[in-house]
Amino acid sequence: MKNWDVIIIGGGIIGLSLSLELRKKGANVLIVERGEPGREASYAAGGMLVDCGEETPAALQPLATASARMYPEFVHELRLESGLPVDLRDQGTIVFPSPEHAQGCPGFKFEALPPETLNELEPELAPTDRPASYLKERSVDPRGLTAAAFRAAKHRGVDFSSGDLVTAVRLSDGRVEGVSTKKTSFLAPKVVNCAGAWSGQIPPYALPTRPVKGQMLCLVSPRRELLKHVIRSPEIYLIPRSDGRILVGTTVEEVGYDKRTDVATIQRLHRSAIAMVPELRNAKILEDWAGLRPGTPDALPILGATVIPGYYVATGHFRDGILLAPVTAHLMAQVIEGTNPDYDLPPFSPARFTTHVIG
Repeated sequence: MKNWDVIIIGGGIIGLSLSLELRKKGANVLIVERGEPGREASYAAGGMLVDCGEETPAALQPLATASARMYPEFVHELRLESGLPVDLRDQGTIVFPSPEHAQGCPGFKFEALPPETLNELEPELAPTDRPASYLKERSVDPRGLTAAAFRAAKHRGVDFSSGDLVTAVRLSDGRVEGVSTKKTSFLAPKVVNCAGAWSGQIPPYALPTRPVKGQMLCLVSPRRELLKHVIRSPEIYLIPRSDGRILVGTTVEEVGYDKRTDVATIQRLHRSAIAMVPELRNAKILEDWAGLRPGTPDALPILGATVIPGYYVATGHFRDGILLAPVTAHLMAQVIEGTNPDYDLPPFSPARFTTHVIG
């Protein structure tokens, strides 16, 4: 039986990015994915690279800022290795903040745009007396990103077992020796749980992750340049793509593993989009979908080594999986190879939770 240096459970953008980083360091890597790589939360995400947002916990801010800065080079490498386009946009974001957020976040001072400037930036926005600000943020198409990461990983020699559900992390004398799946077993002295919303279902112990549903809608704009900037408000966000699509999101629902869309919810998102940009009443609805984000009790990701030698975790990124992929890969590769990570990881340690044995 073939042995690998590292087995990664989960082929979303976190697992794919980590596999690329580990291959740079010479490790032989296998990704075991319950479905098709890149088709769960990563496929459903909006792709806003928000490094200063209302939802970003203070403890996460350094990683969010670092990862956002890594993105141009991250995407450049994926384009070169995969030969696929990745729609990374840097036109920025117009934010209509909540009153609380208008007080700012670390390193950011809210300055309201004059109405005439707002109209110049986005003339199709509905007239409003709400304060708005411009942020120099990027956005990326997660579907193109994960497709490029998957092809780049294949190009670098990462092995894959798709459609293969991991049933347990295998132990021998208290140490990791690989994983068992519904189909077979794979051997490696190191295993990383990157299984997202399903991370807590894998023995030997339950991680406190849970699925948090988000529903979204995609419109085909009547004009490709109808919107240039991401538009973000407490009620809704609009994310333009370079090909003329506009994503409309999203919800935050605690409904377990239910990925069905709800007609009333999608209609509400559609109405909110039209209220924000009236010209979108002439846009065609292309598709709607729901994804399951991996949430945690304290809204922080779980990153680092567990108490089991050879067992690591990189999950629980909630709404920031796309944003945090480059920095997560970088830091987790450092942890796995035994070097000191560039950023302080104790706030994200698996040890902060009391886990119970399952299986």
